[in-house]
Amino acid sequence: MYGKDGVPPAGTYEQLDQMWFRLRSIEQNNSPKGEWSLRLQFLESHMLLIPVFGRGWITVDGKYFELRAGFVFVCLPGQLVEAHLEGSGDQRLYILRFDVFEQHGMPERQERISSSDLHMHFPLKGEAAIASTITFSKHCEAIASSMGSTNPLQRLRAHSGFYELLYSLLSDASQLQLSDAEAVLERVKTYIEQHYREDLSIQLLASEAGISARHFIRLFKQKYGLSAIEYLTEYRIRQARSLMLPQTNYELKDIAAYVGYKDIPYFRRKFKQITGVAPATFMRNAKLKIAAYHGSLIGALLTLNIIPCAAPADHPWTEYYRRKYESGAVLPLAPDHDIRIQQIVSLHPDFILGLEQSLSPDIQQQLQEIAPTHLVPWLRMDWRMQLRFIGECLNKSKETAAWLDKYERKAQAVRAGLDHELAKDKLLIARISGQKITVLSNRSLGEVLYDDLHLLPASVVNRNLSHQTLTLEELGSTDADRLLFIVDEDAHSQAVWSELRDKESWKNPDPAGNSRVDHLPPFPWTEYTSFTQELILDLTLRLWRKST
Repeated sequence: MYGKDGVPPAGTYEQLDQMWFRLRSIEQNNSPKGEWSLRLQFLESHMLLIPVFGRGWITVDGKYFELRAGFVFVCLPGQLVEAHLEGSGDQRLYILRFDVFEQHGMPERQERISSSDLHMHFPLKGEAAIASTITFSKHCEAIASSMGSTNPLQRLRAHSGFYELLYSLLSDASQLQLSDAEAVLERVKTYIEQHYREDLSIQLLASEAGISARHFIRLFKQKYGLSAIEYLTEYRIRQARSLMLPQTNYELKDIAAYVGYKDIPYFRRKFKQITGVAPATFMRNAKLKIAAYHGSLIGALLTLNIIPCAAPADHPWTEYYRRKYESGAVLPLAPDHDIRIQQIVSLHPDFILGLEQSLSPDIQQQLQEIAPTHLVPWLRMDWRMQLRFIGECLNKSKETAAWLDKYERKAQAVRAGLDHELAKDKLLIARISGQKITVLSNRSLGEVLYDDLHLLPASVVNRNLSHQTLTLEELGSTDADRLLFIVDEDAHSQAVWSELRDKESWKNPDPAGNSRVDHLPPFPWTEYTSFTQELILDLTLRLWRKST
């Protein structure tokens, strides 16, 4: 986001006159131990993290960054984000979620700027320096106080205060220089990106930074979460991927040589290590033009390392693909069916994927006339059957079988690593949506926890019911030893969650001192796909551990 001098590039703020902002929520970490965690989630809105005291980390689309006082961190809609505030004692962090709208001049023409619309995001992203954490802390305290009021005038004051905070943020970012050490590291990172095709060594890069190799290694890893050589490798592979897209026609040996690899087998190993798929497979997948008519199908495509040529614009995974492969290869499809059909026609896809129960016979016929169309019988298949069905349709049965085998081995490893107490505890998983509490067991992440990891369901869980609901009284009398809630982001759901979280009977920690109650955001955890099921495997060993 910044130029070489640490200042936002010229013209960054020119579109401010075309934007207006709405604060969704503000919260502060409230753990008495100072700990705080943001569970892995796709963001539906912009998010601003303001550390006042303490340090931590954040991963954005799998990339690691520091969280530290004196800097704020801006995340964009559609990013896959996880964060943690470390240590104990006086740790303070504010989390603000907000929307960016485009100002057309007429109220009826105002639309939220989504990740797929005009690409008018907030003018900053990632880390930005601020002049005074005290000033920002006072801004946040005033906003939080007014935002929680029942008085509309006070809530208006909160939004006014949010504009003041944004002014301070953008003003600071346009004036503050990076520190000398940070400027040096940014310069070396830029040097890597400009000379990645050459033979670069730690000694050469440390010399460019003007510091010892040992000191350079430590500082680079601390700043970016990976070594300089690892960054070089990732950057080379990123450039290689851009040369494998449908509009290109290069041979693998030429691509490898161009990005700095003379040893083809070594290039293949590094490519698969970073992308999860062999380069030849990636090239075949990239050149296959598949239009995903429904967003729920994207999880399976992610699993199979297939880049769709089109996917719904209103699904965060669409933008995740665009960033993951760093190309404009994924066309965001409009919500309107007629426009969507026209977009797909213009692409001349090889295949179209859709959901059987979500398309009228008329639309199904239109799609079949464009290209071979495969409709997944979503409700009649579990996620494994869905993945196999899609793999068979796209001639990826071998890749599907290999992925499922890897999943089973990972599930076995996670199962073996479960804490003894957790393995024998009864678990209840439920979604809080407004005043409605729905038990999640089948066709949800419950299948991973109950079936694949063999955790015990609470007695109240009836897995023969497809839409089991509970009252607050039934929930309060459950015999569950562990509870996991998916909490929607609206005010009613959050209020119910706050009431449940504070129940005395649930506050007692387990013998290891960990919480018995944990929660996750609705997205992606309410998506029923292979991609999400694997994510919950990765997350399980961290659930209920020092949760906030």
